[in-house]
Amino acid sequence: MAERKKLSTEEVRAALSSLAGWSEAKGFLHGEFLFSNFSEAFGFMSRVALVAEKLNHHPNWSNVYNRVTIDLQTHDLGGISSLDVEFARKVNELLQ
Repeated sequence: MAERKKLSTEEVRAALSSLAGWSEAKGFLHGEFLFSNFSEAFGFMSRVALVAEKLNHHPNWSNVYNRVTIDLQTHDLGGISSLDVEFARKVNELLQ
């Protein structure tokens, strides 16, 4: 598991360069994912939930029909951390 270290603005930008589909929005790593239907979106959320439990790091997220929105921030560090970047990478691995 990644060290829980708050990232600087430059470190967040560098991490985003290798995180397809993610951006920085209002202090969060932000991802929006579209699927063919609700069932595929819900299945994806179930797989992400397993990642969250393994990392003991839980996202702010929502689902509307075929869209899943995920916002990541390490609240006790007050910003985006290396743990958020690891989480986003693992989410992207689920999409491959």
